[in-house]
Amino acid sequence: MAEPRAAVLWLGGAPGAGKSTVAERLARRHGLRRYHADTRTWAHRDLALAQGVPAALRWESADRWAAPVEELLASALHSERGPMVADDVRALPAAPLTVAEGTVVTPGVAAALPGRAALWLLPTPELLEKRLTERELGPAPLALYRRLAAVIEREVLDAGAPHLWVDGDTDAVAAVTTAWAGVLAAGPRATTAAERRALLREANEGVVAQYTAFFARPWTPDGPRDAVAVFSCECGDPDCTACVEWPVAAFPATGAPLTAPGHGAPAPD
Repeated sequence: MAEPRAAVLWLGGAPGAGKSTVAERLARRHGLRRYHADTRTWAHRDLALAQGVPAALRWESADRWAAPVEELLASALHSERGPMVADDVRALPAAPLTVAEGTVVTPGVAAALPGRAALWLLPTPELLEKRLTERELGPAPLALYRRLAAVIEREVLDAGAPHLWVDGDTDAVAAVTTAWAGVLAAGPRATTAAERRALLREANEGVVAQYTAFFARPWTPDGPRDAVAVFSCECGDPDCTACVEWPVAAFPATGAPLTAPGHGAPAPD
C-alpha cells in the first residue's frame, strides 16, 4: 500500500481516554492539522450504505438501539471504517503534520498506512466508568461503549502497539507530548498565526459537517438550526485552550475568526 501523502501521527484508544482533548491541544500548541474521525462518521456510514454493508443498513432502522450489544458493535462499523480513515488521511496535504485520532484508529490502520508515530490511550476501568457516566448515556449506548472499549484494549494489547494507561491523575497531553517530542520538533508545522487560524477553521468546519450530515438522516429530529456545538477558539494563539459554544447554523463560513470572548486574533508572526 502506498505511503500516506500526509505526515501523520496516529492517536487511537478507547472511548473516554481523552484522545480528542489531547489531539486538539497538540494541534493548537504545535501547529498541526487535526483529523477527528468522529467528524467523518456519517460520511463513512453513507459509504458503507452504498457498499451494502448489512450492519450499516440495520443501523438506519427505527429500532437501532433494540439490538443485542454484539449487533450494536457490528453496527458501529469499527472494522469497516478503518480503511475509510486511511483513505481520508492519505488524501490530506503533506504539510503540516496531521494528528489523526479516533476510536477507529486501530493498530491495523496504522500498520497499513505507517505514520511518523502512533500511540493508543487506554483508560483504567475506573476512569472509563467515570467518563461514560458523565456522558449520561442510555443503557444501550452505555453497553456499546463498554464493549467497544474492551475490543479496542484487546486489539492494542494483542498487537503489542505502543500505549499509555490513563487514569484520573494522568496528564495525557504532557505524556503524549513527551512521547512524540522528536517528531513534533521535526515538523513540518504551521508557523504563522494565519496558518494556525486556517487549521483551526478547517477543524471547526469538520464539526459543522458532522452535525449537518447527522441532521440529514431521515430519522433525526429537526435540522441543525437549533443545535449548539463546541468549537475551538480560532484566535491562533498556541497557548489558547478556550472553546466556543456556537449555533451550528450560525457558524461563520467566511469573515473574522470565531473566538472566545476577549480572544482577538493575534498579530501576524
